This record gives sequence, structure tokens and C-alpha cells, in this order.
Amino acid sequence: METRELRYFVAIAEELHFGRAAQRLAMAQPPLSRAIQQLERRLGVVLLHRTARAVALTEAGMVLLREARVALDAVEAAERRTRRAAAEQPGVVLATKAGAAGELLSKLLAAYAAEPGAVAVEVLLCGPGEQERLLRDGRADVALLQRPFDTTAGLDTEDLYTEQQVVVLPAGHLSADRSHMSMAEVTTRTDLPLPRWPRRDGSYPDGPGPQVRDHTQLFQLIALGRACAVVPESLRAHLRDDHATVPVPDAPPVTTVIAWPPHSRSKAVADLVRTATRL
Repeated sequence: METRELRYFVAIAEELHFGRAAQRLAMAQPPLSRAIQQLERRLGVVLLHRTARAVALTEAGMVLLREARVALDAVEAAERRTRRAAAEQPGVVLATKAGAAGELLSKLLAAYAAEPGAVAVEVLLCGPGEQERLLRDGRADVALLQRPFDTTAGLDTEDLYTEQQVVVLPAGHLSADRSHMSMAEVTTRTDLPLPRWPRRDGSYPDGPGPQVRDHTQLFQLIALGRACAVVPESLRAHLRDDHATVPVPDAPPVTTVIAWPPHSRSKAVADLVRTATRL
């Protein structure tokens, strides 16, 4: 398979519409349709169910979508890391979720800068879930991730610290003075539903909660009494007076890890990882 064919297929699989996919790829629809038909013939499988009204992925199509995304990320990562390795000024790119591990990040940058041979560190502040994608597609060399929210499969990691979670409520809410709440109580609330975060393709899961894109938007909705959220307890430092937090002991603990590609041979990445684990 060629990367061109994989890009064509991913566009159709995500749009589920040949016309929109062709527009996204800046090409005409007939050659796009022919390319997918040729790919299906070569693989000997049906990737898409087509009707006059709709396009749907087959089981084989869903498998190829997952694998194609990984393959395209790997190709883009190779291109980006090769160009960065040839730069006149060496450096390392670190991705982290905005607002997460803020104290650790500031200590890490200061400690690494004091190391002999330290290079410039560019920090990419991301929305939820974005830092993993930046690391996999080569836009970042190293990332601070949080399990179980982020997937670390296929990456090398070192655990840094683990923390419990709390539920964030509007200040003055009837439950705000409780000593603790259970996950069952949080997930079944009808007055303060949990938010809905976007999937990788930009769509949102069904549910009663509001659609959110970042923590600034989320915390404002909570203050307005439109939602609640279960977050790592370190995020308390970013809350305002119009929020309250209650521990949720049975929520899964959150482990912050530093992650990097397993094939990385960057001395700067190795030094940054050593500094993080020492801290």
C-alpha cells in the first residue's frame, strides 16, 4: 500500500462521504473512488459499504483505519524528526497538557537548564489528549502524559508520580461540603452531568453533558452550574473561588509519566528523562 492510498482511505473513513473527502483532499471525486476500488481489489476485501445515501466502514475497514493512522503518523514523524535533526541549533520539543503537572514542569525545565550540555526546550501546551498525538507524529520529542487518560502503548515511559482524583462542583452546591463521593454518585447526577470531550475525529459521544474542548471552558461551565468533572487533585491549584472539590476515593488514580519514542537516540531526550525521574 502507498501512503497516498492510506491518506485517501482515512479521509473517506473519517468523513463517511466521498464528496466531502474529495474536497478535503483537494481532488475530484471520480479518481478518489477509483483509488479506493483499486485498493479493495488489491487487498481482496470490502472496506466500505456504499449506498446511494450513506457510506459505512466494514469490519475490515475499521481495522485499516486504525492501522493507517498509525502508519501515517510514523511517516510524518520520520519526516519531522529528520528535519529537526538537521537543524543548526539543536533542541528538544516537549508536549504537555495545559494546566497539568505545572509545578513539575517548571521544576523540570529549571533543573534541566542547569545540566551540562543542556539544549533549548520548546514547550508545546496542548488540549486534552493532544500531547500523545504530537509525540507519535513527530511534532514532539518527549511528552508528559497521564494514565489512564492517555495511551502509552508503543512508547517508552518512566512513571513520575501518582495522585487521586476529585470531583469539581460549583461553590455552594449541596454536595460541596461532603467528605467524599463515589464514582457511581458522580456519573448518575442529573443536575450536574459529566462533560463530553471530542473524539480524535472531532465528533462528540452522545450524552446529556455539555460539549467541551479545554479546561478553561469546562471550569466556566462548572461555575455556572451546568456540569461537574472528575479531575486529578493537582488541578485544584487552577480553580477559582466559585469552585469546590470533593474527593472521589474509588476513581482510578492518575499517574503522570514522561514518554518518548522507543527508537529515540537523542541525548537531549535521555538527559531530560533522567532529570524528570530524579525530580
